[in-house]
Amino acid sequence: MLAFWIALQFLSSLPVRLPGMPTPEQLGRSLLFYPLVGLLFGVLLWGLNTLLDGSPLLLHTALLLSAWVLLSGGLHLDGLADSADAWLGGFGDRERTLEIMKDPRSGPIAVVTLLLVLLLKFCALLVLVERGQGLLLIVAPLLGRAALLGLFLSTPYVRAGGLGQALADHVPWRSGVWVLLASSVLCLCLTGLQGLYVLAVAGVAFFWLRRLMIQRLGGTTGDTAGALLELLELAVLLSLAL
Repeated sequence: MLAFWIALQFLSSLPVRLPGMPTPEQLGRSLLFYPLVGLLFGVLLWGLNTLLDGSPLLLHTALLLSAWVLLSGGLHLDGLADSADAWLGGFGDRERTLEIMKDPRSGPIAVVTLLLVLLLKFCALLVLVERGQGLLLIVAPLLGRAALLGLFLSTPYVRAGGLGQALADHVPWRSGVWVLLASSVLCLCLTGLQGLYVLAVAGVAFFWLRRLMIQRLGGTTGDTAGALLELLELAVLLSLAL
């Protein structure tokens, strides 16, 4: 279970303490538990949605979205902001794009991107809450974090050294494929036939975003992985709401 606690500590703001510094092999194996962390997030959001039942609709939705952001500590939103700045400011150049991602400051395009993504998430959540489809809140966090596993299974990591390199080098490939299949089956169990459409949307979003990374950078970074998660979650939410 150590690999699960590593995944939970990295992906969430929950108070998790590890007994020591994980080895590269343990870090790689922790990727297998990313979808489980997403499932946990979804269950927590579903529970909060149930507790908020009967509260004013807009406040209900705002609290759900706030809890969602707080659960991850804004980790992936930070990656989305850095990627948005770098993609615009990099002018198609790989090295310039990578350099901008290192800058902790956020420019106007990053702020606009975050606002649009959060606004669209809020509106999609509002639709699900209004319809009484709280159980579907589990799907987006699950598939978003499964997408991270899929990304590291299939995409080179372009920054040498560090956590991301350890994840990419030591993820168990065969076990990872089985985890992705199990995540897809669980999605179908939660959504029924609609799940086929949701998985198709998630697949298109994943391969399109991965292609952009390959074309610009030749692989992925921690920031672009975070951006992929946020945008794929948004795509899944929109497919559930429309």
